[in-house]
Amino acid sequence: MRILPAYVAVALVSSITAGLAGPCSQQIDRVQAKIDAKLEAMAAVGRSARESTAATMHRQPTPESLAAAEANLGDVSAEKVQAAEAFMTRARDADRAGDQSACEQALAEAQRVIFQQ
Repeated sequence: MRILPAYVAVALVSSITAGLAGPCSQQIDRVQAKIDAKLEAMAAVGRSARESTAATMHRQPTPESLAAAEANLGDVSAEKVQAAEAFMTRARDADRAGDQSACEQALAEAQRVIFQQ
């Protein structure tokens, strides 16, 4: 009987989280995953750098730290990374405001910045 309240709590939290999702949340997740994959692919074929002090402290890298490292190596320009981050922030803000059109436009710009040759 003690397990039942745990299942109820998980179901409640899941329903609240789904209810708070904006009109563009799934698209944001997909675009972020595509950008992360592109940066990881570029890292795999690009130059390598010496391991940082932070990397030796058993911390997992974040997409932002990977992007910064790539920018430092010159594989991706810092301006591109900053622009993509700004567009992703704009998309998340628009999503929270319920503005699907602005969200989709910001996502398109983020992809254009990262995926243009």
